[in-house]
Amino acid sequence: MKAKLLFAACTVSLLSLAATATAQEMSYPEKCKAMDMAKTDTSSGGDMKMNMSSGGDMKIDTPMDQMGDYQKAVMGNMKSMHDDMMQGMMQKDPDVAFVCGMIAHHMGAINMSEAELKYGDDKAARAMAKKVIAAQKKEIAEMTKWLDKEAK
Repeated sequence: MKAKLLFAACTVSLLSLAATATAQEMSYPEKCKAMDMAKTDTSSGGDMKMNMSSGGDMKIDTPMDQMGDYQKAVMGNMKSMHDDMMQGMMQKDPDVAFVCGMIAHHMGAINMSEAELKYGDDKAARAMAKKVIAAQKKEIAEMTKWLDKEAK
């Protein structure tokens, strides 16, 4: 139900937006990559890692040669999105961390939507992908503008 309401809100407010730049043409803001990060404990000798399961780092068990073209197209982008989100979330300022994490997250949504447009053939799913691209680009622009103004 929540997803339907969110989708409806995005549809109503974003029908007139055009998506022109691809996700690959967008870049993760430098201010989100800055080394102004919260102190992390690396005394064990390794870098801080995000464990996605009780067994360790996030991983996919399906070999690449067994994946479809869509899955292959999004896998590299998903890793990039995850890495950028983690880096952004480590900013000391919680507001900057939130915005940086959300920019990376939105860029991931654009990448997935672009893969849908390339490989998908369902008219409704393709229409949703176009709306996601438009909505996420608008929000990335707003967040980047905020970041340029507010992040030190």
